[in-house]
Amino acid sequence: MNPVALITGAASGVGKHLASTLIERGYRLMLTDIQEEALRAAFPSSETVQTRRLDIRSAEEWERLLGETLHLFGRLDYLFNIAGVVLPAFLLNTTREEIDRQIDTNLKGTVYGTHLAARIMSHQGHGHIINMASLAGVAPIPGMEAYTASKFGVRGFSLAAGIALREKGVHVTVICPDLIDTPMLDVQLQRPDESALAFATSRPLRVEQVTQAILHAMERKPLEVTLPVSRGLLAKLGNAIPALGPFLYRYLRQRGLQRAARLASRR
Repeated sequence: MNPVALITGAASGVGKHLASTLIERGYRLMLTDIQEEALRAAFPSSETVQTRRLDIRSAEEWERLLGETLHLFGRLDYLFNIAGVVLPAFLLNTTREEIDRQIDTNLKGTVYGTHLAARIMSHQGHGHIINMASLAGVAPIPGMEAYTASKFGVRGFSLAAGIALREKGVHVTVICPDLIDTPMLDVQLQRPDESALAFATSRPLRVEQVTQAILHAMERKPLEVTLPVSRGLLAKLGNAIPALGPFLYRYLRQRGLQRAARLASRR
């Protein structure tokens, strides 16, 4: 039987491209998103591809959907926690609602899904969970403090869970990409001051590049993948010496503002 995978955030961006790729490869899929109309427009339901609305902030919805996935397909081989949200804002201007939404969606949603899927997979004796973090989970992004907190949490949680679950036959991989050309990029372009450091790289990643990294991770099952590798190494180096942060911020912020302006002019 072909593998079974559940993908969150499948209505757009990386989740949508990954879903299309796995459909071509014959996977049986449960595709989810909070944007139900967009999801159903992108992927009509069939015997092998099912679409459902899922608010990943709700543990109860996770339990219901995973139970339905097992009922329809009999097992769960992969969980891809792709769904996420970014609300750029300097800490002093961040609202309580913005904090809650990013922590609840990015961090708690990933923890809920991983926790419940890992129970199923450990009972099976196999499974692979791939969680989407960010390079903002490797090195901090001033101006996006709440988002940074959520992605640091996703990365730390995934690494810890990945080590603990391996003896159960369950693998966890955390993907930490740089800025990706998805609808989330447009949100950041609307707040260039707050998002300046996110634009300090040469160009955003394409969804195809991220999907390819995920496919490679499915084969190799590493604990962590950074994209691109060079930026990941720089992020880890910069974060290893926090005292450099204020000096790097001034330089990278100006560079990011310039690149964000050029990118906005071309969209």
